[in-house]
Amino acid sequence: MTYDTSNIFAKILRGEIPCHKIYEDEHTLAFMDVMPQVDGHCLVVPKAPSRGLLDANLETLSHVLLTTQKVAAAAIKAMKADGFQIRQFNEAAGGQTVFHLHIHILPMKEGATLKAHSGQMADHALLAEQAKKIRDLL
Repeated sequence: MTYDTSNIFAKILRGEIPCHKIYEDEHTLAFMDVMPQVDGHCLVVPKAPSRGLLDANLETLSHVLLTTQKVAAAAIKAMKADGFQIRQFNEAAGGQTVFHLHIHILPMKEGATLKAHSGQMADHALLAEQAKKIRDLL
């Protein structure tokens, strides 16, 4: 499979679609998931065009994981979570719906369950507030 430059994350990286930005460096961007499964659900994407885990080079993967670690630590504190999940899907059969490498960070509280990733967008004011809380802890 080839990388599609018209995917939504590529458009976000080019500034064509807005996002609730948490963190950005020369290699990665972290932002809020607009269809969150828990409070503080965020995504980390590489700026390098990578369809999934298997076509990303080692340098890209290392930058993505370092940013994931940094953002996850802040998201846990900001959301007063007890732990977190990291999720990463590859290809349609693996559950991937946006074909640009991305890692989900899901801050989890004891006993909490995940909401469906339903296609219904969350309130943007709430996402902006959560993004600020996480950013403030970076």
